[in-house]
Amino acid sequence: MRFFLIACLIVAGVAAQKPGVAGQKYDGPRPDKADLPYIRHGAKLVALEVSEAKEEKRKDGTAYVSTGAASTTRTPMAEPTFLFEAKSIEAEKLTLYKLEVKNGTREVFFFDNPKKRKDSARPLRLSVTRVAPGISRLEVTETLAAGEYALTPEGSNQVFLFQVR
Repeated sequence: MRFFLIACLIVAGVAAQKPGVAGQKYDGPRPDKADLPYIRHGAKLVALEVSEAKEEKRKDGTAYVSTGAASTTRTPMAEPTFLFEAKSIEAEKLTLYKLEVKNGTREVFFFDNPKKRKDSARPLRLSVTRVAPGISRLEVTETLAAGEYALTPEGSNQVFLFQVR
C-alpha cells in the first residue's frame, strides 16, 4: 500500500511539472538597466518611473510622499508582470503599495497608533520567479484597481512608480 502511495505521488509530481521548463533557457526580453523594474507589455519592456519618496512625520504617523499626481509609466493591465535584473537590490525585497493622490502628490501612510495600524497601507502580494541568472519575473497575484502604485525595496525610500488605467 505504501509503495502504491509513493508511486502515485511521484507520478502526480511529474505530471504537475510543465513540459520543458527544467533546464529551459529564458529567451524573452531583458531589462536594459539593473535594479530597475520594467513592466512587460508583450515583447516590449517599459521602465518604471524612478523617484525618492520624502518621509513626512505627521500627527498620527508617517507618510512617504512622491512628487506629481500621476506616473509617467502607465499600464492598462490590472495584473501587471515585471522583469527585474538584480544587482544591488534583491527582487524578493521589493514591496508593492497602492498610493493615494492628495494635493498633487502621491503618498502612502502608516499609522503609529497600534489601534489604527489596521488602517495603515498594506503591501500587495507579489510572486517572484527566477527566469535567468540575476533576472526575476514579478507578478501581481491580485487584481489592481485603477490608480497609482509603487514598488519599493524594503528599508529604502527609493520608489518605482506606475499607474494602472
